[in-house]
Amino acid sequence: MLDRFFQLRAHDTTIAAECVGGLTTFVTLSYIIFVQPAVLATTGMDPGAVLTATCLASAFATLLMGLWANYPIAVAPAMGHNFYFALIVAGPVVSGGLGYTWPVALGANCIAGILFLLLSLLGVREKLLAAIPASLTHAIAAGIGLLIALVGFEWAGLVRAAPGTLVGLGDLHHPVTLIAIAGTLLTAILTARGNRAAILVGTLATAMLLVGSGNATLHGLIAAPPSLVPTFAKLDVAAALRPELAAVIFILFFLGLFDTIGTLVGVSEQAGLLKDGKLPRARQAMATDALGTIVGTMLGTSTLTAYVESAAGVQAGARTGLANVVTALLFLAALFFSPLARLAGEGVHVGNAVLYPVVAPALITVGSFMLRSIREIRFDDPPAALASFVTVVTMPFAFSITDGIALGFVTYAVLMLAVRRGREVHPLLYVFAILFLVRYALLR
Repeated sequence: MLDRFFQLRAHDTTIAAECVGGLTTFVTLSYIIFVQPAVLATTGMDPGAVLTATCLASAFATLLMGLWANYPIAVAPAMGHNFYFALIVAGPVVSGGLGYTWPVALGANCIAGILFLLLSLLGVREKLLAAIPASLTHAIAAGIGLLIALVGFEWAGLVRAAPGTLVGLGDLHHPVTLIAIAGTLLTAILTARGNRAAILVGTLATAMLLVGSGNATLHGLIAAPPSLVPTFAKLDVAAALRPELAAVIFILFFLGLFDTIGTLVGVSEQAGLLKDGKLPRARQAMATDALGTIVGTMLGTSTLTAYVESAAGVQAGARTGLANVVTALLFLAALFFSPLARLAGEGVHVGNAVLYPVVAPALITVGSFMLRSIREIRFDDPPAALASFVTVVTMPFAFSITDGIALGFVTYAVLMLAVRRGREVHPLLYVFAILFLVRYALLR
């Protein structure tokens, strides 16, 4: 039955190989179970409820990807998207955020998910990607990586606000910062040695060091799943439909536009699933993350996307959706490890700052992974290179994914017109650039 449903023989795989691949994928991406509650808790969301929402939504979307599209590619809350959600959309105005409540942010996220679904089912989503130059796509990923790394450095205490400048070196003698540094170094060493569970091991080791030093308290290891009540169906779609949130919905939609396709193509190519350079069942696969996002916002978590860490599972032997069934079951089992997630999400007060040393190594490491996209930028093409540069540096310097994308688009459109290559630019990019300019003109 399994062979007929998942076509195991046709993909030259076995039940054992799929189980090992599914387990490997889960171990590789399971850090999100601890990171997501810590990130979204900064908005006032209940971290226990976020953990439950994250596990349930990830299990649903991962299982759907396996059963509907028959791909060994897990789906979970996207890194980068969660920071835009928590620190920008629902972040306090005094810290550079937009100041919306987290229910409104969830509502906007749900609307973006509905747009994902409609465009995916209609086959439009792939065509929209043609409007964005490849260099800018890679620059966006690299810029988000730098922004995530900056947050990781701040949460580790490695950098802090300093007199006479915006950012300076933190207190490298403080025990909490030293623990975060040790966790980051351990994660880096394991990554360099090819350990697929490097981020998870680094996160757990940092937590144990923090508890052992007396700077945090472990409230157990296993417990009943936290209640979903604090976040379930709390999204405010009506408030998110206000005109001033159009830019927020657009950015949430725009960020989700790229992630799944890039991951699907990359992982599928590694698994040998592409046919004549094309991805079979691409529409089902892309609709999966859209449905996952809609369900996730109902439960209480941010945008879901296909995870590139699934490549580790493919390397371990996964070739079909059966591996995703295993990964989904492990997401459900992770519901019972909420005390560890609580420890990761509890801030440690150091002077006037609140540090999150358990999560910091994961953020710094993921940031370094995302920065790899910079090598795909066409630096031999001045308009693309300069616009990409503006995109990459604006995100961490302005602490805004939105402004990085906006200024990158505007810069590229202006430069291409200036060098008389305007016809090479997709008309939609000009539309985006004009909309961003209008936004800045109207923005106080």
